[in-house]
Amino acid sequence: MKTMRLDKFLGITGMSSRSEAKKLIRAGSVTVNGCVASSAEEKIDPEQDEILFCGKKVIYRKYTYILMNKPEGIVSATEDGRDRTVLDLLPSDMRKTDLFPCGRLDKNTLGLMLITDNGELAHRLLAPKTHVEKVYYFRAKFPISEEDAKRFENGLILEDGYETKPAKIFLEPSGDAGTITLIEGKYHQIKRMLEAIDNKITYLERIRFGNLTLDTTLSRGEWRYLTQEEISVLEQHGKEK
Repeated sequence: MKTMRLDKFLGITGMSSRSEAKKLIRAGSVTVNGCVASSAEEKIDPEQDEILFCGKKVIYRKYTYILMNKPEGIVSATEDGRDRTVLDLLPSDMRKTDLFPCGRLDKNTLGLMLITDNGELAHRLLAPKTHVEKVYYFRAKFPISEEDAKRFENGLILEDGYETKPAKIFLEPSGDAGTITLIEGKYHQIKRMLEAIDNKITYLERIRFGNLTLDTTLSRGEWRYLTQEEISVLEQHGKEK
């Protein structure tokens, strides 16, 4: 059954934006089952039809996975009445899809953001029982003592009485910077953890989420599709052994 427009197919498989796809189709650069595509509106069966893009076979993936280097001042939401969102950094035709940020980074927290349309996987990645690691590079206002570092690693009590799960912390020699690894994601958690030891976060950047590592070739606000290898490992998170 023909279920998807050709330009949408090329967009979700990462070959081009839908606007670029229209131009390439008109130029005769796309074939469907050996025939030159006649229109961007042509309907195809993504699981059955063979699509060649500039002579290369296009592999269909049911879901879209995007890795973004989130900049400061951008909110992790699909829409917001006041601020720009991570979806606003994507091409306009991609904003009309079912993409959403997997989890949240605070407005002023930088770094790795996973954007997808796979709700079932996102639920697994964010479920507390899955214990997917999230690693952040931080800088604090004051050096952190060894005693306070042990409190992080044993779990500490926040201002509302919540006791955090044990977190790994690695401190640079200065003591006021390093990495924190969480297996949960409470609201403003690292900020609140620092406040619980009478300190304050001055810089926070997520550098790893599960098997995904921040791509340092991406400038702030830039993004790329995940590789097939990254997707294969990511999709295993939370599955029963």
